[in-house]
Amino acid sequence: MDRREMLKNLAILPVGGGLMSMSPLMATPDKNVAKGPLALDKDIYKSIGVVPIINCRGTFTIIGGSIERPEVHAAMAAASKNFVQYDELAFAIGERLSEITKAEFGIITAGCAAAMKHGTAACVTGGNPEKLLRIPDLSGLDKTEVIIPRHSRNVYDHAVRNIGITVVEVDSMEALEKAINPKTAMIYLLANGSSATGQPMSVEAIAEVAKKQNIPIMVDAAAENLSIPVVHFERGADMVAYSGGKAMCGPQCAGLLLGRKDLMLSAWQASSPHHGPGRDNKVGKEEMLGMLAAVEAWTTRDHEKEWDRWMDWLNLIADKATKIKGVSHKINIPEGLNNRAPNLVISWDPKQFNITGAEVAELFGRSEPRIAIGSGGKDGLTSINVTPSQMQEGEAKVVANRLHDTLSEKRPAPDTSMAAPAGNIAGRWDINMAFFSSESTHHMILEQDGNWLNGTHKSDFAEQDVYGTIEGDTIKIRSHFRKPGDSVVYMFTGKLKNSEWSGEVFMGEYLTANFTAKKWESKKRKQQITVPGGPPLAT
Repeated sequence: MDRREMLKNLAILPVGGGLMSMSPLMATPDKNVAKGPLALDKDIYKSIGVVPIINCRGTFTIIGGSIERPEVHAAMAAASKNFVQYDELAFAIGERLSEITKAEFGIITAGCAAAMKHGTAACVTGGNPEKLLRIPDLSGLDKTEVIIPRHSRNVYDHAVRNIGITVVEVDSMEALEKAINPKTAMIYLLANGSSATGQPMSVEAIAEVAKKQNIPIMVDAAAENLSIPVVHFERGADMVAYSGGKAMCGPQCAGLLLGRKDLMLSAWQASSPHHGPGRDNKVGKEEMLGMLAAVEAWTTRDHEKEWDRWMDWLNLIADKATKIKGVSHKINIPEGLNNRAPNLVISWDPKQFNITGAEVAELFGRSEPRIAIGSGGKDGLTSINVTPSQMQEGEAKVVANRLHDTLSEKRPAPDTSMAAPAGNIAGRWDINMAFFSSESTHHMILEQDGNWLNGTHKSDFAEQDVYGTIEGDTIKIRSHFRKPGDSVVYMFTGKLKNSEWSGEVFMGEYLTANFTAKKWESKKRKQQITVPGGPPLAT
């Protein structure tokens, strides 16, 4: 599972693995957490009412990315004590990154998305400041299109689109060759999946075509381990973007863009502190040197020792869990460089234990000690999964004990009966959506079969299927807006009262909205229709 696939799950299930039962804005595990002045110690988060999380998921931004290396903290503290000229700093860092990584040059950015944005700007402008200052209005510019194979479309390509380019989506090498034209600024690719070596649209295959036309290729390797020399340059890429707060354990708000020196200089020109479209992606001198320290530390870290420690933690958790009859485990070893860490899967029969992996993950995410874990299931079994790369000393024992206690608990079989519906809500509905600072009207057409609901949901810019239930006066409906590179989940939970229903909409990473649904009333027309006997005599 790559970071994009995992993000799709996180968009729906931000911390645990099951449906949230309350608004994420209100989902504080301990309502009695004291709030007051900021405590500059281990209780810094709890001092303002936020409960920390044991991270068994990996390097997800929504729960903090990674634990920064000690070298990163030291570099940032040292960097904060002086002033420097930023261009001088950037050029010095670029040369040092070249020495370490064997790339021609490199820049530190405000995250991987900013690296992608600046790299795109470099290909559009070629370092011409007048072109840079026109972004995102690209009228009059000659390089305004970016080719993206369909398999590389994802939520992060917003960073590419932010420049104002036109995305040209292709699904074959033949289509890619036809798509290249004088307006083509760049080709954007994910590092893994269908871009992998040996695939029909691999980086190598695309590079063979792109090089003939002098079209730069940017590879998004956000969650990958840093390879030295960078493997993607050997495959034909011109730029490679990394997240600083993932495998390298640098500053969470930093990223790394490596590549051709001419493109890197144009990308640096497009970034803060220079004015233009990248000014809003500011990266401080502290983060710049912190990220450089993370890259340097990557070359001296004992990666084998880290791996052995991760395996020890997973084995500790597995040994404790499998003492329970009916619980099994498997440790998956990833292939490739992306999200490279072992992954423990603990499985059981949900009918035997009367709890699913999704329910365990939700329980762990919403109550203390808070633990972020994944969940799944296969072949009639349910499961939770643990990724150890961001766990800390002592946490494996906490996870093992909590999982053992949870699965040891005797539970009655869940009541699967459903209360009779309080009414029939089949028909057409106008849905008033109250977002944080605006309102809009959605529409639903629902069919009802007892407790079960199906139909369509017309949101602001699309129409999608819906399904759900009505139990008593409680209505739960789910739909999923999708478009290339983007998606929004809608989970409506409401109460039926006096022929209306209202409540809250959970929208995954986009938090919540409120809604009120009213039956659509059509005007009844009683008018006979006369059908002409032939074609019209006038138009």
